[in-house]
Amino acid sequence: MTEEASIKPKKKWLSPLWILLLILVLVSAWLVGDMLHFIRTPASSEPEEVVMEVPVGMSVPALSELLHGQGLVRSAGKFRWLVRFKGAARQIKAGEYQLSTGLRPGELLSKIIRGEVRLHQITFPEGYTLKQMAELLEASKLVNAERFIAAATDPPFVHSLSIPATSLEGYLFPDTYRFARGLPVETVLRSFVTMFNKHFGPVQEEQARKLGFTRHQVVILASVVEKETAVAEERPLIAGVFLNRLRKRIRLQSDPTVIYGLRNFDGNLTRAHLQKDTPYNTYTRRGLPIGPICNPGAASIQAVLNPTSTSYLYFVAKKDGTHHFSATLVEHNAAVLRHQKRR
Repeated sequence: MTEEASIKPKKKWLSPLWILLLILVLVSAWLVGDMLHFIRTPASSEPEEVVMEVPVGMSVPALSELLHGQGLVRSAGKFRWLVRFKGAARQIKAGEYQLSTGLRPGELLSKIIRGEVRLHQITFPEGYTLKQMAELLEASKLVNAERFIAAATDPPFVHSLSIPATSLEGYLFPDTYRFARGLPVETVLRSFVTMFNKHFGPVQEEQARKLGFTRHQVVILASVVEKETAVAEERPLIAGVFLNRLRKRIRLQSDPTVIYGLRNFDGNLTRAHLQKDTPYNTYTRRGLPIGPICNPGAASIQAVLNPTSTSYLYFVAKKDGTHHFSATLVEHNAAVLRHQKRR
């Protein structure tokens, strides 16, 4: 055996640089895997609903801490990294959110980016006034009643919605709505008027024209019909009575119009109230009141547009909530004595 053959090859050890690179690769792989696990894994395997508020201008770190504090994400730092990785730092939408601990972080972020805020369902009965609707909205913590009324009675804003009046009374269509908290009052008001326009379109405009009425006049009379009876079947007949009185230039003499024109009405309508002249008093003034006295529903609007043809000129409430209708004043006075001990 030669001397060269007896020499064993030297072992090659990795250089410090290669060791460092290997460590970096392993660490990076671990970090990527850990991040992927975070992104794919909900905060809890037993989902719970969480309602939280994202204020206007909330920073990404603050949002991340809020989500972590509510148990919606496992790590505030990782969520913060996710937001920045997706370039969504400027896309955060303020509002009230109803989120689940069963959502993955990416799903949570998507909801907040899209502004999928919590919606509150609220129903407005037919015949509610502007003031009553404002109070109901405020009680539901959706708007400030004072600001709502101020906007609804702001002539420039009202005219911007193509309403020929100084108030949106009559055009806040009663229905069931779903609103997010924090909406501008103007946005909420537009929702009501948009719904009104769906129920009073070109077909109804043509019906009004054939009656010799403008849309606004129909809304005014429909609001009076709405307040006069809660019996759906009577509405077209009551509309027919009022139309007869208008044609004959007989005062409408509707108690609800008088009440609407009074301040701080205590529920007891007196003779003095009936004699107190206001733009809404149809005992002292002929024709329609100056504006709607409530927000009528579709049935009352249709009653005015499709009234019952009748010879009746009077009606009086009976104890069961319905009305007795009369064609002459003599018959009407007898009905008043029969159905009401005191007028």
